[in-house]
Amino acid sequence: MSSSLRFEVVGEAFKKKAIGVPAPTERPSEFFGKYVFTRQKMYKYLPADVYEKMCDVIDNGASLDLKTADAVAAGMKKWAMELGVTHCTHWFQPLTEGTAEKHDAFVEHDGKGGMVEEFSGKQLIQQEPDASSFPNGGIRSTFEARGYSAWDPASPVFVIGDTLMIPTIFISYTGEALDYKAPLKKAIHAVDKAATDVCHYFYPDVKKVISNLGWEQEYFLVDEGLYATRPDLLMTGRTLMGHESAKNQQMDDHYFGSIPERVAEFMKDLEIQALELGIPCKTRHNEVAPNQFELAPIFEETNLAVDHNMLLMSLMKRIARKHGFRCLLHEKPFAGINGSGKHNNWSLATDTGILLHGPGRTPTDNLRFVTFIVETLMAVYRHNGLLKASIMSATNAHRLGGHEAPPAIISSFLGKQLSDILEHLENSTDDELIDVASKHGMKLDIPQIPELLIDNTDRNRTSPFAFTGNRFEFRAVGSQANCAAAMIVINAAMAEALINFKKRVDALLDKGVDKTKAILQVVREDIKTCKPIHFDGNGYSEEWQEEAKRRGLDTERSCPLVFDRYLDESSVNMFETTHVFNRNEIEARNEIKWETYTKKVQIEARIFGDMCMNHIIPVATRYQSALIDNVHKVQEVFPHEKSAKLNAKNIELIETISAHTSFIAENVEQMIENRKVANRIENVREKAIAYHDTVAPMLESIRYHVDKLELIVDDEIWPLPKYRELLFIR
Repeated sequence: MSSSLRFEVVGEAFKKKAIGVPAPTERPSEFFGKYVFTRQKMYKYLPADVYEKMCDVIDNGASLDLKTADAVAAGMKKWAMELGVTHCTHWFQPLTEGTAEKHDAFVEHDGKGGMVEEFSGKQLIQQEPDASSFPNGGIRSTFEARGYSAWDPASPVFVIGDTLMIPTIFISYTGEALDYKAPLKKAIHAVDKAATDVCHYFYPDVKKVISNLGWEQEYFLVDEGLYATRPDLLMTGRTLMGHESAKNQQMDDHYFGSIPERVAEFMKDLEIQALELGIPCKTRHNEVAPNQFELAPIFEETNLAVDHNMLLMSLMKRIARKHGFRCLLHEKPFAGINGSGKHNNWSLATDTGILLHGPGRTPTDNLRFVTFIVETLMAVYRHNGLLKASIMSATNAHRLGGHEAPPAIISSFLGKQLSDILEHLENSTDDELIDVASKHGMKLDIPQIPELLIDNTDRNRTSPFAFTGNRFEFRAVGSQANCAAAMIVINAAMAEALINFKKRVDALLDKGVDKTKAILQVVREDIKTCKPIHFDGNGYSEEWQEEAKRRGLDTERSCPLVFDRYLDESSVNMFETTHVFNRNEIEARNEIKWETYTKKVQIEARIFGDMCMNHIIPVATRYQSALIDNVHKVQEVFPHEKSAKLNAKNIELIETISAHTSFIAENVEQMIENRKVANRIENVREKAIAYHDTVAPMLESIRYHVDKLELIVDDEIWPLPKYRELLFIR
């Protein structure tokens, strides 16, 4: 396809799809949550006693009886029907990295030959999807189809189009979790209980600890017309071939640059709809790579934040098409430029303040701050391999460690001041904490510029788990991942660390040791224990790879082998003692992880082989034939000596094309054979390993020759849009 024709396709797609986004007549605060059944709407549509019961359910975890559910359903139905709603659905998060929904109409027989709108408490709190048709790791067979979705009142219902969307958990008939939300809520409950107990050493009035999450969603936009001509993008979400553009991100001119007008219209439309659905969008900007952007919200409670991120990813894809774009959430859609992550900013807060917020104004505040920092490090240290497994996937593996994202080794950056404090405590025998300084001022010798407040830590972009002031930023999470996978692990691991901490402190208190001395003694022990996880240097350096091995950190890079960390006895014990997973659930989830890895590489190999044999080689051969024809014509026109000289370059190109096409054809055949061999392996883990070791590497080796052909073959007949076209929005 010629360049001019490609742009005509894009132009037509834009004319048909793009729409203007009207400016809202209200301020965002006035239409925020317009389509969400918020507490304000609960107060309006529910009886007073039912409203109070629902607040108790949401805030304190009280049980929900069917009578109250019926009253809530009646109020919801009235509110929803005023918005034109005709259907409801249980909206859940199966182990597919996406969401699922089955819509049921608000209709029942009225007993008189007609229909009546009906929505009961039973419909609100429970539905029955087919549990065998979703990934279940062998928990459910085809003849054992029953599974249940159950309403999560902590995440408010919302309306999309004509449908009332009810956030739910999804479990099997035998009670095992088949989703992300159920274990996430268990992990959040575990850390709430463990952290509240530890908080009572410092603040006896604390009643609850909340896990907070602020995600930063990175994504690419490409023109829909060009997207439609790339089978690899359509099938896999990434370009399996394509030579890098002469200009990509090397000028650093896209990052925080002026947002292109078409993109700004998309962002505006997205933010309006997101705000109407209660997603508190805060930040938008150009990211480092061309056509790459970011959206980030205000921090929220983790369970709600995960729901909002899943909803937002769905909105992004739908709204992008209205503006003539396709939204790419793959972690590495283009080679040679930055991929996309989803930094998870995680923190803990009580009903009275943020536990990781430091420093405090009193010795008690400082001791609390250091305690929770150190126990976070203990959680990360004990389960560094498991944390890596929680964010590892066939797609994210392309991004990690690529000098654009953290390496596939989990470590934690603290910054000089906090590092010095921990070192002082480790080596000190005093029972008093040193002062932990807050932000300090920096005066610039520039007229009219005010004094700046400087944080007490810098930032380290190579650290997978960095402390950034009042939270830890888990930078290794992939852009299309469900945040819950990482949040389940970190909250459960933190709960385990705090339980262990309290057990040892209480043992000292039982011996009559002073409380402050007891806490400091255990903190010192843990500072020494978790020291290997603390690294403030360059995570990309080769020296760190070797140093990490010496420290005993998990340095495995093979995706299927990284998943093994879920089945380590330390992992199983942690999940079971915090009541997040049982062994059967963990084993089932690993089956799904290995199967998913295999299927993703398998699909890539299939479409890649098809493109090579049916797109690339025929076009390269056609161009080669044109060159051969030109050689013959030159020989007919010019004398032998002159024609030989004139044909030298073309003959060299003909030979080069032959070398590339021969390599491609032979190795595609070998890749197919390797796939067949791997497919005969029955064990899902061993099959995934075989795909990783024998199929995935061939995609890259063959791609090299395809990309070289792209530079040789006439642009007018090259069958695919090139990076220089895909990466720059017009």
